[in-house]
Amino acid sequence: MAKNPQEWLKQADDDMKTAEIMFDNKRYFYAVFMCHLSIEKALKGLYLERLKEIPPKTHNLVYLLNKMGVKPSEPTGKFLVKLNEASIVTRYPEELGKLQKDFTQSIVKDILLRGKEALEWIKTQF
Repeated sequence: MAKNPQEWLKQADDDMKTAEIMFDNKRYFYAVFMCHLSIEKALKGLYLERLKEIPPKTHNLVYLLNKMGVKPSEPTGKFLVKLNEASIVTRYPEELGKLQKDFTQSIVKDILLRGKEALEWIKTQF
């Protein structure tokens, strides 16, 4: 696990690029998974920066925000809750076909746009 907040951000940026590649290749729910991973890593970098301790091994974005006492704007907060929920179904899919129908191009395009905005917001919190 990275012990440098900037390394977490570097990996977050790289994961967001991977999300875009997945989207461009019509691998939509994988794009959502990578978007979540990007935000998770950015938050863990912020966690390390602010609390000066190794972040917990969790995928829960809301938990990380709450542990740090960080309050995003209402739209960003709602998006992060939605992304947090999407993470569960993309990480542990019950049925591949349903997942592919649920995460269409237009839905995932919006998720990636908002994910990039959230990533930029997290960077301003450092």
